[in-house]
Amino acid sequence: MFSLLKRYRDVLLVTALLLYPLGTYLSSGHRGRDPNFVDRAVLWIAAPIQGGLTAIATGLGDAVSGYVALRGSHEEALACRSALAETRAELHTLREAEGTNARLKAMLGYVESTVEPEIAARVIGINLSPHFLSMRINRGEDDAVRKGMPVVTPEGVVGQVVSAVGGSADVMLVSDPASRVGVTIQRSRVRATAVGVGDGKSLALDNAARGDDVIDGDLVITSGTDGVFPQGLVIGKIEDVRRVSAGMFLSASVAPAVNLRGVEEVLVVPLTASAPPAALLPTTRPR
Repeated sequence: MFSLLKRYRDVLLVTALLLYPLGTYLSSGHRGRDPNFVDRAVLWIAAPIQGGLTAIATGLGDAVSGYVALRGSHEEALACRSALAETRAELHTLREAEGTNARLKAMLGYVESTVEPEIAARVIGINLSPHFLSMRINRGEDDAVRKGMPVVTPEGVVGQVVSAVGGSADVMLVSDPASRVGVTIQRSRVRATAVGVGDGKSLALDNAARGDDVIDGDLVITSGTDGVFPQGLVIGKIEDVRRVSAGMFLSASVAPAVNLRGVEEVLVVPLTASAPPAALLPTTRPR
């Protein structure tokens, strides 16, 4: 019993000090009276304790209110970020669809202006190794795609089919070192050969004599003399013409008209096509 009282001595003392004014008030019949010495002592001791307890209670209440408000703001911020992420995803999807629709629209204009029906295909793989620059399309023998067929876009020449199986085919790009395309300088009608250099970005102009009329910016089109590409398809533009004092031929590069690293849809031209589609004809005419 004494150990229990000793353990809770401080609690009992504080309780007694707090209950004493209440008991005094009740015993006096609610009649006001001047506080005596004991009352003053109790109030002097109890006031700081009551103030501390009030401050603690107020602080806890403010902390709980702040936590609730902060949690609500945090959840609201999370909801806003989630909504923003969804909106951005939808925007990216719409932009991608817009780009795809634009490309397909251009290809549709190409097909509508052709003499022979082309085979539309989508690029499903790409190989940009230094030894063989090619891409794989989702059309093959089952779709009447055959080895040797030219592959183009509305912007110009991409390459030619080198192998075809049931549902797919491999296309060698014009930038491959093994690619050789007979070309004509549209302005001057100079004939030459566009050869792939293997960097996936440019071609080299071969077999153009040092005295031939070739300048930077000239449009290069297929000549139709290689037995693969119909005459008049756009290859690209001449860049960096160089004429050395020795030798028979000039040196020049050809910037492809098609972004070979970014092409996504192509058209396979049947070998029986006798003329290029109007959509692929050069925009300027020979002088």
